[in-house]
Amino acid sequence: MDAKEIIARRVAKELNDGDIVNLGIGLPTMVTDYIPKDFDITLQSENGFVGLGSVPKEGEENKDIVNAGGMPVTIKAGGAFFDSSVSFGIIRGGHVDSTILGALEVDAEGSLASWKIPGKIVPGMGGAMDLVVGAKKVIIAMIHTQKGAHKILEKCVLPLTAYKQVNLIVTEMAVIEVTKEGLVLKELGPSITIDDVINATSAKLIIPENVGQFEI
Repeated sequence: MDAKEIIARRVAKELNDGDIVNLGIGLPTMVTDYIPKDFDITLQSENGFVGLGSVPKEGEENKDIVNAGGMPVTIKAGGAFFDSSVSFGIIRGGHVDSTILGALEVDAEGSLASWKIPGKIVPGMGGAMDLVVGAKKVIIAMIHTQKGAHKILEKCVLPLTAYKQVNLIVTEMAVIEVTKEGLVLKELGPSITIDDVINATSAKLIIPENVGQFEI
């Protein structure tokens, strides 16, 4: 099982039956495959529909049904399309229970940097700025480090997407909760030790007496 699958499987366990959930582009879209079949979860796509389904089989793509990243997706029975004003009305109105996003950096205060990559031309942060302040819970799903460089820092270095909005960080190495006291290590990934997580994290971690293990 590769790192991204481990993360997607673990993130899916944070979702509750009946939730309205927004999935960011990239890794977060993989969470769809691991939502329990008996859960009634409505996935919202910020580009204008609810009822987001799984990735279509090769050759069955519909060029008119894509997610916010422009990737082909499906829509479930009972889904609905609408314009951007309605889509962001749902987000800004506090109707999204959880948003699952990737990140370039997250810091000890729960601030998030997710849009500006040094040396590259980027179009902007998209709807992430609205999602992180509009959703009731913000979950970051990301690889723990980038080519050995730490991504969980005491303070973000890159321009912020949002200030103190992240609730939970899920990587292939750990589940880390953002609290007023700091970052609390809640669970360890497969074959990962507490020292492994400490060494891969720049921010100081609060280590409880009992740290759990991933159930995936």
